[in-house]
Amino acid sequence: MTDLDLDPDAELAPETLARHLRAGGQVSVLDVRDRPEFDAWHVDGGGVDARHVPHVQFIAAGARGDATDPLPADLAEPIVAVCGRGEASADTADALREAGVDAVNLAGGMDEWAVVYLAEPLVDADDVTVTQFQRPSSGCLAYLIVAGEGDDREACVIDPLRAFTGRYAAATEEAGATLRYALDTHVHADHVSGIRSLRDATDAAAVVPSGATDRGLAFDPTLLADGETLQIGDVTVEAIHAPGHTSELCCYRLRRERGPDVVFTGDALFLGSVGRPDLEEGDDGARSLAGRAYDTLHERLLPLPDDTLVAPGHFADLADARGDTYAAPLRALWDLDVLSLDRESFVDRVSASLPPRPANYERIVAVNLGQESLTDEEAFEAELGPNNCAVE
Repeated sequence: MTDLDLDPDAELAPETLARHLRAGGQVSVLDVRDRPEFDAWHVDGGGVDARHVPHVQFIAAGARGDATDPLPADLAEPIVAVCGRGEASADTADALREAGVDAVNLAGGMDEWAVVYLAEPLVDADDVTVTQFQRPSSGCLAYLIVAGEGDDREACVIDPLRAFTGRYAAATEEAGATLRYALDTHVHADHVSGIRSLRDATDAAAVVPSGATDRGLAFDPTLLADGETLQIGDVTVEAIHAPGHTSELCCYRLRRERGPDVVFTGDALFLGSVGRPDLEEGDDGARSLAGRAYDTLHERLLPLPDDTLVAPGHFADLADARGDTYAAPLRALWDLDVLSLDRESFVDRVSASLPPRPANYERIVAVNLGQESLTDEEAFEAELGPNNCAVE
């Protein structure tokens, strides 16, 4: 079933698992946490066969002399055992191996899976570099743009996560640049934004779309309106108002003279879908925002040059990568089913094809607006789980 090479004498590093799944590999996962924890969030994806059997069942089976008894008969080997911190799953994997099963423990469990953060070059050119940061546990994507030369080398981060503030600051320093801006494409509902923590850590300006003021913005960021620009070294980032997922959402277009532009679409356009329209105003406002999403796509984004590189804010499945990153030329997205619909059909589909809303989304929105506060630990816990920001 899987080509994942497991070392029975060592634990499997979560980053190794993430890269394996991103490359299209498959894996059998045995999750031994309690059922509510598994149902809320687990290692998932098209390449994952995830099964739940609580640790207590393996303990009881071991006492009876057959540690393999609770193991699903159709779960293919090798098997990766998973729990919250990697302790109960290590015990399970050890018992299974002693019984002759090809099994290994996921080091650190879901706690360590949650902090895997991959960084891959998206653009590596003379005029500018763009690094894509990928969080496999939630599908969140962020970007670091670096441009300029010598002492004038500057950077900005788009859609940073508060949990990884140090990663962006370190990557900027490693690039020999000064972090000028930390930008959000919109008021996020699935993760706690890092624009204010980066402002505090680096003196970068925290930037949000100007429309966020209408949603109750309760802190004092730099506001960016449609058509306004920021200068990063010798390149320009332009705001494109793109309402639909939320009313204030802005995409950011990196304009280049020596290569295709890059458009950071946030939750307006993904590689396989579009953003859900119900997180700001609930079901009552979903159809109105879905209509605005249609207009955004067909009037503002799809008319961009066909070689424009679309860099979205999320991915749905690790295996959706195009190589090592989640981005594609605009022309590669023209055949998406949802983009071929007329306006009425689009509104019907986009306002109805909705997964469960992200966990704690109302509280996360309030935090990102500056209306509430959370400690680092509380913020990390609040955003665990899938982002669920796309239309299915």
